[in-house]
Amino acid sequence: MNSLLGLRGLRPAWIGITAIATVAVFSLFLLYSPQLKTTTSKVPTPDPVNHIVTDSTYVDVNPITANDCITITDASLVNDLAQYFIDYPLQPPYKEHFGQLGQRSRVLRNWLALADQSENPIIKSLLLNATERVAVSLYPFLEKPEGKATSQGPVSDLRASFEPGSAGIVIPTSNKTLRFAIHLIGALRSVLNSTLPIQVVYAGDEDLSPDNRSRLSQIVELGPLEFLDILTIFDDTTLQLRTGGWAIKAFAALASKFERVILADADAVFFQPPEVLLDHEAFIRTGALLFHDRLLWPGAFKERHEWWESQIRHPSPELNKSLVWTEWYAEEGDSGLVVLDKSRLDIFIGLFHICWQNSYAVREETTYKITYGDKETWWFGLELVGASYEFSGHYGGIVGWEDVDEKGKPKVCSFVIAHVDAKDRLLWYNGSLLKNKGKSEMANEYEVPTNWMIDAEWQKGAAKQDMSCMVGGEVKNLTQYELDVLQQSIELAKKLDSTTHPS
Repeated sequence: MNSLLGLRGLRPAWIGITAIATVAVFSLFLLYSPQLKTTTSKVPTPDPVNHIVTDSTYVDVNPITANDCITITDASLVNDLAQYFIDYPLQPPYKEHFGQLGQRSRVLRNWLALADQSENPIIKSLLLNATERVAVSLYPFLEKPEGKATSQGPVSDLRASFEPGSAGIVIPTSNKTLRFAIHLIGALRSVLNSTLPIQVVYAGDEDLSPDNRSRLSQIVELGPLEFLDILTIFDDTTLQLRTGGWAIKAFAALASKFERVILADADAVFFQPPEVLLDHEAFIRTGALLFHDRLLWPGAFKERHEWWESQIRHPSPELNKSLVWTEWYAEEGDSGLVVLDKSRLDIFIGLFHICWQNSYAVREETTYKITYGDKETWWFGLELVGASYEFSGHYGGIVGWEDVDEKGKPKVCSFVIAHVDAKDRLLWYNGSLLKNKGKSEMANEYEVPTNWMIDAEWQKGAAKQDMSCMVGGEVKNLTQYELDVLQQSIELAKKLDSTTHPS
């Protein structure tokens, strides 16, 4: 083992990767007894060209059971591997390190799983100590803000902050999106009668002022709101969430006290109570329910797809079903609604990677340059750490108004993207209750949509604020229940505008 680690001084990058791969293999082999079945993976192999450790047969199998028979040699292996990760961090440029970070994170997950199953305090302490040291090295944002001490370590403290069995709605918002958050929370409570607890997440008083937090609190009828300042949980030095926009979303999901998190954008509009998401078959199966974006522009972003493929060497079965992955459509994820179960270790560790992609240096260098905001970080992070996840069965549809194109084909047009549940019933859409939130001259214009379409061809507007249409599919009418939900939500939004947002 010492001879392997002694290779550190050699210059070729592939030698270092070979060393870490070998250490990882022996570490995990010795940690796991013949009876311990944590994975069906064979020995990972180093890729000397792209510097990524790949595994052609990896299949994640849970749960893990420790045998409490660790030896002095095994302890040395764990410590050596931990020290290797710490001594040789992933340095900028970050673009080619996304896959390698995913591999290192899989080791963290396995150490945590072994620690959870172990009844031997020495083994548990060894594994948790290694996990804490490496996690902070890989993910510096886990360090507590200045003046806030940890009791066990940032990872253990974070897990201990989750309320066992809890579920709730997390809405990141700011002064800029306050109006939409008021509409959303009002509709959830007074129209859909949701009783799930709601946590509003923000980044300091400049992001969401005390007065605006008070305005939000005043609209709630079925239980108080909770507020979480994300800057009290994570060190903002490497994050810059005060001005990070979309970046706060992943950190809000990770920091929330809820184990099962329904993360919603402030401008989301629901047709059904969000409680139904917790019973969605895909969420129950995998612990992570995601929603597809629209199918647009196949082949238009060659660099983006080549980069994804350079980091994902062995795509999961879920990714292999993706038309974005197989046919190079432009965008995969609509992150306006994400449902995660953090009690599952693979999801918990996957969130670390997702957050890292949204940290300041990484998003400025790569994530927000190659893709659009946080949209693709969710599935990409889960995929890279080997976590289970599942997309809703359809790519994004549309809710709007019926029209015909120049050839006389029926179409549905609007400014939003719509999504359905597991039984193909309308579930939610993004874009707010306003007819078009993107145009200031329409800031007070509401109109109840009447039709919807899915699994058809998109005719995208030239600009984000321009109307788009779907054509070539079946034009469907909203049910009376769906019309009532939207009508009541709009009537409430107008009332709330007059009292909380008079301008």
